[in-house]
Amino acid sequence: MTSRTHDMIGFASLITVAANFPPENLNVNTAIASLIGCTIGSLIPDMDQATNRLWDLLPAGNFLGRIFRNLMLEHRTISHSILGGYILYKILSFVILHLINPNYVDIELVTISIMVGFVAHVCADMLTKEGVPLLFPLPFKIGFPPIKALRITTGKFVEKVLIFPGVIVYLIWFVAYHRVQLLSLLKLIQS
Repeated sequence: MTSRTHDMIGFASLITVAANFPPENLNVNTAIASLIGCTIGSLIPDMDQATNRLWDLLPAGNFLGRIFRNLMLEHRTISHSILGGYILYKILSFVILHLINPNYVDIELVTISIMVGFVAHVCADMLTKEGVPLLFPLPFKIGFPPIKALRITTGKFVEKVLIFPGVIVYLIWFVAYHRVQLLSLLKLIQS
């Protein structure tokens, strides 16, 4: 999947999770940090590519991307696995605590938002012909549907014409159908 599709799928996943499992309290800072965190989380698995959009956001990002890519073995290895998700969660639990002031932002919600983006990315990549090494270091890749010929090719017709617009249609439907839950989330921000 392209980064644009991953961003949209991550956002749709975050909205779905937030509506179905609403937080007890939410402030503006946490809402903004969670949206940014989900976007970052939806791009993290592809940090094993020097062309990832996240590298463009960092000073000397292209240089760092080339170094990091060499550390990650190859594309879609540990960064697209359960093990990679666990390691990311452990790193986030430490790093976010030192980057974000918990007096202003709910660190747990931001961590969950990043992980929602990460999981959404890995699940979306399961729809591609390449699949994902979900059980890395085991050497096989998992995809859905199980028949590789029925999966999509990244950046091609099906993704551009069906998947990406389909996510937008889903978001419109979800917002219309779950407006009461989403409005209660917005009221949390205002209080």
